Amino acid sequence: MNLRPVLLTFALALTGATLAAAAGTASARIRTVTDPDAPRALPEQGPVSVTWDDPANFTEIRYSLNKYESRRGDWVEQLAQHLRERAEKRLPPGEQLQVNITDIDRAGAYEPWRGVQFYDTRFILDIYPPRMTFNYRRIGARGEVVAEGEREIRDMGYLMVSNPYFNSDTLRYEKAMIDRWVSQELRRPGT
Repeated sequence: MNLRPVLLTFALALTGATLAAAAGTASARIRTVTDPDAPRALPEQGPVSVTWDDPANFTEIRYSLNKYESRRGDWVEQLAQHLRERAEKRLPPGEQLQVNITDIDRAGAYEPWRGVQFYDTRFILDIYPPRMTFNYRRIGARGEVVAEGEREIRDMGYLMVSNPYFNSDTLRYEKAMIDRWVSQELRRPGT
């Protein structure tokens, strides 16, 4: 029995599968918050609009000891969406809120000096609290500016308070910090 045609067919099939996998990998590039085509605003909808400056200038990335991991994903967009959802629930009918995020420093930090096995591990310690800076404008139902300004929110005790988000949520500390600001800024009458 001649195995040469069978082996040749198998080799060609394996080569084709390898090339297809490589092509798929090349097009499945990991998204980063600093991609030029990444959004810089949430789509316009509802009474809350959220935009953000270039994340490459955010403290989270500029001062990170692992810039690759700090850029990964769409965490800026996720935090903007969270801010919108929370604010929409508390904003009085007819009012609008415009927010522009100018800086974010996520909870925790990378500590590469701990060894290569921890290079991509974010250490959550009390010395690395979450922080966010943004400009906002709250517009009343008649079009008047109710409040505006720049806010820097941070949560120095983020490890000492209960957190309503699952431990698997990598943005749980930032979301809790946003929740507290929204509940303070957009207080409902009688609360």
